[in-house]
Formats: sequence, C-alpha cells, structure tokens
Amino acid sequence: MEYTVSKKHRDAVAALTGDARVKKALDFLKEDHERCVREQVTITKISSPTFHEEKRAAYMTEQFRALGLTDVHIDGAGNAVGVRKGKGGGPKVVVDGHMDTVYAEDTPLEPTFDGEFIHCPGIVDDTRALAAMLSLIRALDAAGVETDGDLVFTGTVREEGMGAFGGARAFYEENTDIGAGIHMDGCGAAGIIYQSTGIKTLEITFHGVGGHAYMAFGDVANPLHAAARAVAKIADLQVPDYPKTTFAVSNFHAGTDAAIHAIVPEATIKINYRSNGAAELEALDREVFRCIEEACQEETARWGKDVITYSVKTLFDVKAAALDEHAPLVETAWAVVEFLGNKPYLVEGGPTNASIPIGMGIPAVCVGDDGVNVYAHNAAKERFPVKGTWQMPQMSLLLMLSAAGVAGVQGSVLE
Repeated sequence: MEYTVSKKHRDAVAALTGDARVKKALDFLKEDHERCVREQVTITKISSPTFHEEKRAAYMTEQFRALGLTDVHIDGAGNAVGVRKGKGGGPKVVVDGHMDTVYAEDTPLEPTFDGEFIHCPGIVDDTRALAAMLSLIRALDAAGVETDGDLVFTGTVREEGMGAFGGARAFYEENTDIGAGIHMDGCGAAGIIYQSTGIKTLEITFHGVGGHAYMAFGDVANPLHAAARAVAKIADLQVPDYPKTTFAVSNFHAGTDAAIHAIVPEATIKINYRSNGAAELEALDREVFRCIEEACQEETARWGKDVITYSVKTLFDVKAAALDEHAPLVETAWAVVEFLGNKPYLVEGGPTNASIPIGMGIPAVCVGDDGVNVYAHNAAKERFPVKGTWQMPQMSLLLMLSAAGVAGVQGSVLE
C-alpha cells in the first residue's frame, strides 16, 4: 500500500535517532541480545498458563526491583508493574507484554536450539516481550536516557483464551491517567497493529422440561434439538470478507452417558464471532440471536406442549475500534520500521492487549508481527528465530520514547 508519513513525525524519529544517548540505547539492545535471549529461555521455563501466572509475576517484579524501577508491585488483577519515572510533563506510557501462555501447567518446557531457532512451547508468545522489556530497561539506564513522561512496565495476566485480555482491561480501568500503550506480542519489527478486532464469545443455554426419551416423547420439546437447529442456522450465515468478519460455534454440551436415554433439560453451545468493523459485528450479533430465537420457536412449535427458552452468559466482549491509520503513533511506527531498514505494513485487525486501550480511545499499538511463522499456540512447533530479533526491542524503544518524549531532545508525538 502507498503510505505517507508527515514531516512532523519523520522529523521526530530523526531527532530521536540522531541523539547520542538514544543511539547508545539502540546499540545496547543489539549488544544485549544474547543476554536477553538467555533470559527469555529462563522465563519460558516458568510455567504460566492463563489464570496461573503467579510465578512469572514474582519473577518479573523481582527483576523490576533489581533494575531500580519504583512502585514495583503485583496489582489486584495479578499484573506485574514497575515504573521508570520521567522528568515530568510528558504522557505516561505503558510498555506491556503478557505473562500467560496457552499451554497446560504440566506441559514439558525444555528449550532446544538447532542453530537457527529455539524450540519450546511459549518461547515466543509472549515470553519474548517479557525478556525484551527487561532489556529495554537496561538499555535506558546504560545510555542515560531520561523521558519526559513516566514509563510503566507491565507484565499482564489473562491475555489468552478465556482470560479475555482481563489483565490489560483491569489495568487500564484502574489507571485512568495513561497517555499511550506500547504492547509487544511476537518477535518481528515490521507489522503495526493499530486496530482492535471486535470479539464476542457467548455461552447460550437452551432450557426445557426434559424427560425420558421414550416415555416423554411427544410431550416435551428437546433443548438439544433447539440448540442443533440454532447451530444449523448459524452455519448458513453470510458475513463480509472486508472488514474481516468470522464466526464459529466452538462447543456443544448436553446430556451424559449415564442418562443416554433422556431428553435433556438443557443444552449449551459456545460461539465466538469477530469483526474488524463495529457495524459488522453488531449486524452479526443480531443475526446470531435471530437464529437462536427462531430455533427456540421452531422446536416449541414442533411439539406445542411446552416452551424452549434460552439464557446467555457473556464470556468475552471486546469492542471493534481503530486508531486512524495516520494517527501520530501509527505514522511514527511506520517511520521507525523504515529507520530499522524493514518494510513496514499495517496489520488488518488485531486481537491483542492493545485492543483494550484502543477501544477506550487511548493511543496504542502492538508490535511484534513480521509475517514469520513462529507457530505460536502449537506446542509441538513453537519456535523463536534468534538471528536479528533485537530489532523488536529497538522498535519498541523508539516508539515508547516517541510517545513519552525525551528530555531535551524531542517532545511527545502525541502532543
């Protein structure tokens, strides 16, 4: 795509990258890469499935204290937090990586290196960001870089799956003075995620009377049949290709083997649907519930003696939102990627922790996407490409400095 960065934001990146202290910090990140990767391996070995991130939180806060951050604590949600104080006057900037992984607590965590990749469940998603965060703090200190705004380093909980970005949501709801968010997820330095994919995950339970499959036949409607009718209707829905919109019924539960000859009193489905467009997500939501209501009505009418009802439990609800593609933080990210010698691109959609601030109207981007298949979420294949991956921390450094402002060098691009 053709994309133009304004002179203002190119000049801001040029001012930062021309400063001797910032140059030193960038060089430090490259020199620190080997240590950073060793630390990444160490953190990877700390099992941290969603809802069970306590050990990683303890490790991260220990490192934050050792690196001299202030107000180091584990907050009420379980997030590990530490602050590097600025000189004052600039926006407060969150630098985030999530601590949870998608793997069960008993998953073997034994990293191996084949000369190009380190292989291990969770070696990238999102352990890379946690190690990079510590390297960033060391780089700032080694180079003597002073920011205008505070930098708030956070290892967040409950990003994955049923965690539903819970750690990031809790943090931003509690801290209402955040000016921008730089979220790291992955290991690349080319892709710019500036959108929040809207997501809904619902648990729909269909209710009826229930009874014996033989004795009650014809006297009661079947909630499982109503659920099946709903799923069949949902399966036939048409959604737009752009903005990307998707849906999937992912779970279907009813009955037990012990009651194999029963008409169940209830049946439950779980459905996940997503869109990069708010209007498209709302339209799909209406269609899903049309299917559910029609299914209940049809199953009720089929027997005419009792009524199938349904109840809804919302498991995941994230707004579809986006920064303007020429917002200051997005243009700056583009210029930073070009400075690093890479070909930048804007990522369509983005179910990441950055979705939370973006949905709240706070400037935020997520970095780490570069199109390299690291097989995240695949325990048998997840891998980290060691060579050259110091650029993701370099990209994050320049973005957080651009957002917070550097004393005596360049004010915040957000102002």
